Amino acid sequence: MSVSRLFQQDCRDCPRLAQHLDQVKTDHPDYHARPVAPFGDTSAKLLIIGLAPGLHGANRTGRPFTGDYAGILLYQTLHKFGLANRNKSVAVGDALHLINCRITNAVKCLPPANKPLPAEIRQCNIFLASELHDFVSNGGQALLALGTVAHQATLTALQLRKTDYPFSHGAVHPVAGRLRLYDSYHCSRYNTQTKRLTEPMFEQIFDRICQDMAAT
Repeated sequence: MSVSRLFQQDCRDCPRLAQHLDQVKTDHPDYHARPVAPFGDTSAKLLIIGLAPGLHGANRTGRPFTGDYAGILLYQTLHKFGLANRNKSVAVGDALHLINCRITNAVKCLPPANKPLPAEIRQCNIFLASELHDFVSNGGQALLALGTVAHQATLTALQLRKTDYPFSHGAVHPVAGRLRLYDSYHCSRYNTQTKRLTEPMFEQIFDRICQDMAAT
């Protein structure tokens, strides 16, 4: 299935995820409850990779990091660094635009308990690989992985060995030509409330990314 077709119809490639979405759609008929498409500038220099749609966030609204707690810090930070025209994402059609930035997920469908199985991550990786190919072809320069799963999925999509690029918050990995992979803890409610990830920590990542992009 092509990337464009993936977001135009229900994907059944991962039976567990498909069955889970069937149940979610039954419980919440007004939810998107389908694969969630990337959002943002198609000629972006920065691509942000998250884990997967959240039950009451992207899975509900149909836009990455929209409608739940995880998007609060992300969109505030994007706006602060001139990568978004507004500081919050409410719903599709809210006039929010990303500037030189695009957001996607390693897994396109909602996983039970927010935990995709390794086989599901691999199954969905073909779509991420296609996105990365287009991103690089259009002059993309920076990849920001939010969390270990997104980091490893990105390496798989780039056909790179995980042992050569260990995940660490704040790490910067040159991966191909001008392309760099940046690591950050995920901006989840748990990470921000426990102070594993603070606002200054997150902003330092974006400050580095923006400086590097401006220098190339």
